[in-house]
Amino acid sequence: MIIQVEHLHKSYGDVHAVRDMSFSVGEGELFSFLCVNGAGKSTTIGVLTTLLAKSSGTALVGGFDVDRDPEGVRNLIGVVFQESVLDKLMTPEENLAVRASLYGLDGAPRRQAVERAIQLTDCTEFAKRPYGKLSGGQRRRTDIARALVHTPRLLFLDEPTTGLDPKTRRDIWTLIRTLQKDTGMTVFLTTHYMEEAAQSDNIVVIHKGEIKAQGTPVELKMRHCSDMLKMTLTDGTYIEEKLNNTVDALAVIEQYRDRLANVEIVNGTLDDVFLNLTEGLDDVD
Repeated sequence: MIIQVEHLHKSYGDVHAVRDMSFSVGEGELFSFLCVNGAGKSTTIGVLTTLLAKSSGTALVGGFDVDRDPEGVRNLIGVVFQESVLDKLMTPEENLAVRASLYGLDGAPRRQAVERAIQLTDCTEFAKRPYGKLSGGQRRRTDIARALVHTPRLLFLDEPTTGLDPKTRRDIWTLIRTLQKDTGMTVFLTTHYMEEAAQSDNIVVIHKGEIKAQGTPVELKMRHCSDMLKMTLTDGTYIEEKLNNTVDALAVIEQYRDRLANVEIVNGTLDDVFLNLTEGLDDVD
């Protein structure tokens, strides 16, 4: 496991942002924190990236303890924050070169590292333009390139597509998935977009700083939501019935076969999972 978290707790005075959180992330996984804003995910990311000190519990990243060996953690991770930290007057090339120098790269190795990151993220076309004049999607690609310049084993993406239009979101997501598959890098994603989390290998649903459920997308849907059979009969009667398994619909349909006007089976989604686990609860960050 590249991340191992046990009984993690983080408080700000009387506010408990993270409560007794335990989970692990496998090497090479696309792993998602599924949550709404204010659920405690930014606090957890802050602890795992050594930006925040935890209150209690243990957190290992790549075998390094986040408190005892933060430098070891920082050397193996890349982070894409919600808000950009790049210089708007500098070009992507220049921003990446500055970042690479922080990892001790200079001369030819630095140039090679910058070029590799630019190629991986398809930034070549605008690599020499000022960052501040790039489109939202181009900036996000550059942000990801910055996080990749030192070839990390683990990439943290904190809501990387928030604020982007649907097409740009799709393009950035395609880039992320391609990077993860082609490099074998572990990707830790935080998102409130269900369709993004649905592509993950494993998901943790968090709310009010606590883990509400964890598993693969299929496992979560099996445990926390149901498929729905919807039927309209010839006399106008409307019937809805929850299904434990889609195949169970056959027996119900057969029962009403001679009176059916319309039949629809609606599969459970991650939206249903999330709402079933969190609806009616208030977030505290």
